[in-house]
Amino acid sequence: MQELPIVLVVDDEVRSQEALRRTLEEEFEVLTASDAEQARLILERTSVQVLLSDQRMPGTSGVAFLTRVRSEWPEVIRIIISGYTDSEDIIAGINEAGIYQYMLKPWHPEQLLLTLRRAVELFRLQQENCRLSLELRAAEPVLRKQVAMRRASVQDAFDLDRIVRAPDSPMQALCEQIAKAARFNVPILLMGESGTGKELLARAIHYGSERANGAFVVQNCGALPDTLLESELFGHRKGAFTGAGEDRIGLFQQAHQGSLFLDEIGETSPAFQVKLLRVLQEGEVRPLGSNRSHPVDVRVIAATNRDLEAEMKAGRFREDLYYRLATVPVRVPPLRERPMDIALLAERILQQASQQLGCRVSGFSPALLTHICSRAWPGNVRELQNEIRRMLVLSEGQVLGLELATPGVSAMPPWNRHSPASTGALRERVEAVEIVALRAALERHAGNLTRAAAELGLTRLGLSNKLDRLGVERPMARRGRPRREVGLP
Repeated sequence: MQELPIVLVVDDEVRSQEALRRTLEEEFEVLTASDAEQARLILERTSVQVLLSDQRMPGTSGVAFLTRVRSEWPEVIRIIISGYTDSEDIIAGINEAGIYQYMLKPWHPEQLLLTLRRAVELFRLQQENCRLSLELRAAEPVLRKQVAMRRASVQDAFDLDRIVRAPDSPMQALCEQIAKAARFNVPILLMGESGTGKELLARAIHYGSERANGAFVVQNCGALPDTLLESELFGHRKGAFTGAGEDRIGLFQQAHQGSLFLDEIGETSPAFQVKLLRVLQEGEVRPLGSNRSHPVDVRVIAATNRDLEAEMKAGRFREDLYYRLATVPVRVPPLRERPMDIALLAERILQQASQQLGCRVSGFSPALLTHICSRAWPGNVRELQNEIRRMLVLSEGQVLGLELATPGVSAMPPWNRHSPASTGALRERVEAVEIVALRAALERHAGNLTRAAAELGLTRLGLSNKLDRLGVERPMARRGRPRREVGLP
């Protein structure tokens, strides 16, 4: 049986005590005291939730007594009741005594019961809040440790070393460039086709910088019209426009002391570009409908799949904004320009997707791996991920076979096609891919080692050594301009 809440009635008139008892006893356990001293003894040995005191008692007043109760038993909810017209004195002492409610005699039974119910609920909430506060303080070291472990896990997940690439991949030089730029508080512009992993690189920049403990906030600029994009980034005040029912903090303020990734920045209009430029120049944002600006400390990382230089010439992208965003411009190569990475990427994607989907698959058949490495992948890494996940869902055996591949897909351009070793260790297969990539680069640059090395991110000596190690013949350099690269965009 649930215990009744305890109410202590302090009144020197016995009839008043009895009247209060009769009214309250069905819902509360009622204790009575005739003066302050009796009440103190009861408080010392009993857990009282609510104290209901008369204002006029022998030797003291109700306000004075409740003031002492507040200092010794602050958790007890204090109510004062009086039949005299001394409300001004009581009101003057309410703050000092921390009185919850002041009631006048004669009191109405229903009103009294309602007041006591609310007082008991307040007592319960206070106790619950106190308990939760104690638990939170006790758990704080554990929570701090968990947050630190979670942050370290996220930073490790987006470490540049985890980006899949072969030793001689163009991504090697790109990651080295990004690692250097990430340490400095400068804007970075990532340029590349859709699906090349620009957001992944943006996260790697953030978590490789001094802002790693701050927020990483993402906004696709092509997903919203100008008005909504401005509200999303800069915030707005209530009533700033139709539908603005409350104040909203913009993403710039949410990313304060962190990083803001603006994807598809090339989709914005020149009118919006002016507003964005002002924020980047001034380092402050003004929410829509507000006349007050807020300083923000944000590192902006932008990305686009458009040729912004061509957009500037066409008047669709502001030149001053481009140079404000592109302190460090980075071109992310499409998958067809890094064929030596395809086998490695496919293996990594298969491993991750198998775990996520709960599929027990050991790998690709040699024929399927050859097919994967010969495709052009116009959708880049995103298309490769989608294809592998689709094959996993449809697979019935432990090895993915060629019959699961999507038919009628585009192949690599002739100069970029390769056929990895169908047997042997992964290293042997990667070397086979490297040989094809080296031959393709030499072919594109008419045998010029210097130009081929620059494309592959190698020194001329490094390329020469690699040709010797892999046994790739050196074509005779031809005079004149290199052959036109058929099939390139």
